Amino acid sequence: MGQEIIASRFRKQDFTRFARALAQETALLQQWHEQGRLSGRRGIGGFELEAWLVDAEGNPAPINEEYLALLGDSALYSPELSRFNVELNSSPLALEGDALARMQRELETNWQRCRAVAQQLDADLVMIGILPTVRDTMLSLQNMSQMERYRALNEQVLRLRQGRPLELNIVGEQHLEALHGDVMLEAATTSFQLHLQVEPEKAVRYYNAMQILSAPMVAISANSPLLFGKRLWQETRIPLFEQAVAIGGIAGGAFGPLRRVSFGSGYARYSLMEVFEENAEHFPLLLPVELGDEPAQLSHLRLHNGTIWRWNRPLIGFDEDGTAHLRIEHRVIPAGPTIIDAIANAALFYGLVEALAGQSTPAEQQLEFFQARDNFYAAARYGLNAQVTWLDGRRGRMAELLQRLLPLARQGLVQLGCEPRLSEYYLSVIAQRLHSGQTGSAWQLGYLDRHGEDLAAMLAAYREGQESGKPVHAWRL
Repeated sequence: MGQEIIASRFRKQDFTRFARALAQETALLQQWHEQGRLSGRRGIGGFELEAWLVDAEGNPAPINEEYLALLGDSALYSPELSRFNVELNSSPLALEGDALARMQRELETNWQRCRAVAQQLDADLVMIGILPTVRDTMLSLQNMSQMERYRALNEQVLRLRQGRPLELNIVGEQHLEALHGDVMLEAATTSFQLHLQVEPEKAVRYYNAMQILSAPMVAISANSPLLFGKRLWQETRIPLFEQAVAIGGIAGGAFGPLRRVSFGSGYARYSLMEVFEENAEHFPLLLPVELGDEPAQLSHLRLHNGTIWRWNRPLIGFDEDGTAHLRIEHRVIPAGPTIIDAIANAALFYGLVEALAGQSTPAEQQLEFFQARDNFYAAARYGLNAQVTWLDGRRGRMAELLQRLLPLARQGLVQLGCEPRLSEYYLSVIAQRLHSGQTGSAWQLGYLDRHGEDLAAMLAAYREGQESGKPVHAWRL
């Protein structure tokens, strides 16, 4: 989604031309879907990990250009919005056999190499949802990555907002209010994004299952309780990202009812084409560049889709033989605290989605969309202590719901064909985290409670825990 463009200033005719190409490609995708020409491959997983470059004191290090030049593999590593963030990409793999262990080995090898290269620049890498030491003043255009895509994105967001600054207003344990004159607030959020390729005929079930499961996933993986020294939500990335790009669609363009970063407007009913059609019809264009590609490459559709950040986002990709495929990106999980925690989160997610999507009675028929949405925001704010409603209509504490979901995750991993011993190993990490109540966010807040409000010291202790490789539930305060 971070593809580069060649211009950042646009004319009226650019928007007209791009809109025409987008409509043509959306119609073509619909035709392929109806004719059964989309890939039927399923159960292919992968991830993107966003990480922070930090200096010796643990402050953000705006050096991603030099860093990525040293790494030298643009397929595996790419810049993010800010010059102190980078993204690591995985290889897609079939979710069967020892897939989870191979996912862990790949990430470990990749992470070790990335850290070694960072150390050549007297820097290091940290995986955490929001870096505690980042300050508002650091999130400036001076620290924006040197890509036309990001310059254009900033200009178009401000154009659609008619020059109005972005307003940050997060009420949590404490209250944070701020005005920001650009989109760089988004750079304070880093995540562990999971992908799943799905069959077109069953894509609706998987998409809706992911929406329903977003609440338990964000609660168990929470790792972002702080922003600018304020204690906010258990997963503060959620309101921060939504407010950092606060523009919408329909009925007034930038201030319409649909938001570009959101939980979505509802369950999918018949196909995921509904989402792509909503994208084309209801969201103002942000990057109307001249691509010059054939319609079959779906370049305009994919670029426009990349500027709409649902927490569960359908994507179009291509198999090795060139056949277009559907996959869904699950964006609610923060980066960190450790590699084993990340892979355990992946195991829980893939198992739960497979099991829930395959139930005889569709999950979306058992839980209203507004309840799934309310569950999600309650879980992001209160974590394992959130009060949520589940499919059986029972209302209770999120931690208790997750206890009941663990056997479902085991069932789903069996259905995928994952090796039972490995599945049990990764899900045991989730079980122990749940038993202790110590998520990444709980550890960060607990450390500050015990040792005082020294964010740099807390981050140093966090990095020690991360380097130990022990899952966060085993970290000492």
